[in-house]
Amino acid sequence: MPANDPVPGSGDAALQAAAERAEATRHRNVPQFDDLPIPVDTANLREGPNLNDACLALLPLVGVWRGEGEVVYPTIEGPYKFAQQITFAHDGRPFLYYEARAWLIDDDGRVIRPAAREVGWWRPQADDTIEVLLTHATGVSEIFYGAPRNSTSWELDTDVVIRTASATEVNAAKRLYGLVNNGDLAYVEERAMVGQDLQPHTSAYLRRVVG
Repeated sequence: MPANDPVPGSGDAALQAAAERAEATRHRNVPQFDDLPIPVDTANLREGPNLNDACLALLPLVGVWRGEGEVVYPTIEGPYKFAQQITFAHDGRPFLYYEARAWLIDDDGRVIRPAAREVGWWRPQADDTIEVLLTHATGVSEIFYGAPRNSTSWELDTDVVIRTASATEVNAAKRLYGLVNNGDLAYVEERAMVGQDLQPHTSAYLRRVVG
């Protein structure tokens, strides 16, 4: 190996990998309306308003991420494969906007149909607590509380779950997000629903496409 090449797994290799990814993602952002009289949302830290200091512990999440995952549960026939896009954006205020869209795929990656959608807000607090409000298209709303585990992972647990009369019974959830493998995003979620105890439900591995 030439003396100037980074050693695989080293800090230099991680920096080089991040720089290579940035070449493809740094010029992209979420769609914008350029005639709003207020700051627009940005998922690219190089554009738009400065990230609020209150959100610095969440800075690594800001961006748009795409990848694939798996959904399992005792009450479904699965496991099923899905693809997903997750957006973390901000407008300079002390919170992040969050959106996730998923679609079921077959073993060859072909789209079967649209699947889960959720939107919400990540609200970091002065004591490092993170308040997360999520609303799902299925009629369920959740309030999570959590905190950073370290500078690149975050753990959340539901404090309150409410649902409409037509929604599936959901009683609790837990999520763990983390940056892995030189900056990719992975998460796992456990859920207690339809009479089942808290147990694994979804997991995914995503790569940055914006930011």
